[in-house]
Amino acid sequence: MADTIATTEPAAEHELHEHVFVPQHRHHFETEQQQREAGSFGMWLFLLTEIMFFGGMFFAYLLYRNWYYDAFVVGSNQLSLPLGTANTAVLITSGFFMALSVWAAEVRKRGLLVLLLVLTTLLGIVFLGIKYVEYKEKYELHHIPGEHFDVSEFVNPAAYGITNEKPLPPDMAQKVQLYFFLYFAMTGMHALHMIIGIGLLFWLIARARRGDFSAGYVAPIENFGLYWHFVDIVWLFLFPLLYLINRHPMK
Repeated sequence: MADTIATTEPAAEHELHEHVFVPQHRHHFETEQQQREAGSFGMWLFLLTEIMFFGGMFFAYLLYRNWYYDAFVVGSNQLSLPLGTANTAVLITSGFFMALSVWAAEVRKRGLLVLLLVLTTLLGIVFLGIKYVEYKEKYELHHIPGEHFDVSEFVNPAAYGITNEKPLPPDMAQKVQLYFFLYFAMTGMHALHMIIGIGLLFWLIARARRGDFSAGYVAPIENFGLYWHFVDIVWLFLFPLLYLINRHPMK
């Protein structure tokens, strides 16, 4: 009987050590691993809804581009390819730093984690700054959809010194406004996701400086990494669709 007690007590003590709760461990999860898996599953479900949301806009863009091909080609030529390319490079680099941030959290390098998160944040801000320059240019050229939208340069491009575009009939020129509506809708929603992501990055940086992710608790960094990479991937679809496809109009 004594042997039984002696063997069960260490087992019970061992089980107790297996279920020691860390400060971030929520009471309704049996283990930290279960909490981590639940968080990851929730993030993937959220990203699935985001895919359906952006997928609808991508489908609308492709459909209208097929219907009003000439107008969409002309609209695409109004975008700045150097600025779009620069933003692509900036966002890819930020995604690289975010991936390194996940690694730094996993190997518990607190200072490096903070540095990488700061670099990711700065590149995100640079991306938004470049996008602001693009939006400002569209405002000055009256390419914002609405009552002030100017179609005259699309009807008579030669009058504006544009020699590589063919004139559009007035009714087709009005469809360029539809291109810019989708442009602002798609890039605007992407920019909103960037703004939300940058806000979350400031929160993660503050927690990383406190050492919240230096004891093996990396779930928030991992889940945010999934979100940030999703934002990167969306832009990698937006860039060729809006800036590159049939950039030079057929004559």
